[in-house]
Amino acid sequence: MPPKRSTPKILHQAGELRKQTTPTEKKLWAYLRLMREDGVRFRRQHAIGSFVTDFCAPRNKLIIELDGSQHLEQEEYDKERTDYLEAQGYKVIRFWNNDVMTNIEGVILSIKFALEERS
Repeated sequence: MPPKRSTPKILHQAGELRKQTTPTEKKLWAYLRLMREDGVRFRRQHAIGSFVTDFCAPRNKLIIELDGSQHLEQEEYDKERTDYLEAQGYKVIRFWNNDVMTNIEGVILSIKFALEERS
């Protein structure tokens, strides 16, 4: 039996977060879903270990994190989280909420580039 990727508590938390999607997450999700046509499947609020990622393409080992102003005050936590996820074999890319809202084309190009690197 393969190891579980997270605990029931964190998996429940991920489910709750999916119910509270922000406008920025909704916008990016609409674009990420279109990538299914290219064979890339993202998941929203995907639990890995004790963390819940904003978006994850498990087969491609790519995680996308969206950062708002609260992330300015939690840099150490974000670094710890990124270090853990990278140790699990994932590449983590981060975008500011403002970038998603004002430059979605640039964000999508960056994601596609990261996916090409992972292939």
